[in-house]
Amino acid sequence: MDILQSQYENLINLATIYGGQILLAIVVLIVGLWVIKISNFAKTTMIRHFPDETLAKFLGGALDVLLKVLLVISVASMVGIETTSFIAVLGAAGLAVGLALQGSLSNFAGGVMILIFRPFKVSDYIEAQGLKGVVSDIGIFVTTLQTFDKRTLIIPNGPLANGNIINHTHSDIRAVEINIGVSYSDDLGKAKTAMEAVLAEDARILQNEGNVVAVVNLNDSSVDFLVRGFVKTEDYWSFFFDSRVALKSAVEAAGCTIPFPQRDIHMISQD
Repeated sequence: MDILQSQYENLINLATIYGGQILLAIVVLIVGLWVIKISNFAKTTMIRHFPDETLAKFLGGALDVLLKVLLVISVASMVGIETTSFIAVLGAAGLAVGLALQGSLSNFAGGVMILIFRPFKVSDYIEAQGLKGVVSDIGIFVTTLQTFDKRTLIIPNGPLANGNIINHTHSDIRAVEINIGVSYSDDLGKAKTAMEAVLAEDARILQNEGNVVAVVNLNDSSVDFLVRGFVKTEDYWSFFFDSRVALKSAVEAAGCTIPFPQRDIHMISQD
């Protein structure tokens, strides 16, 4: 009976000493979880207004985990649990994971930079890291390109974000440039007029963007013209291919020739 009485008194003493702390910790835990749940509304708003939904979801999930870890550590310290060692272990584990995943973290940082600054978007035609293709997906760690022959190229975001990127479709208009040569014996004025007519008559050419037909080089076998015509980006490839045929036909119709390299070989006979 005395033992039961003693245990009851010890329980009362423990409840008196730690009851308030435990009750406060429970209240903090409940309120904290409620606040984190309410933060999901802010996370949904962030996803709606953030430039990229993938990055918003990732950051929202990371923030949710971080808040829960901090809440657990706070509640544990309130009930008297020593959290210094726990935090040290978490720090050491984080450092070890960071060193092990150094390359992946670099790609993650590159993905964040790409998604924030948006040097390109899905459906853009880009050139980077010696590769060319249409962007089909921008992930946290890698960016996926689709080539014109339906190959899939996967580029890590770390090198991609830190290297040179050429975005061929960022602007609404593009210049198609063609070099075409005519013979030295031809009338250069007629050749130029014929090529200018090709640009003037094609409905895809934007006439007020500074189109050019000009001599740019006196080559070994030809006088080289630069033909530059501005088109809408979506018309680039169609005009790129059609213009070669149209320019050749126009130059030949004007009585000019497109020469090819020739050499005169003199045979010297020795008696």
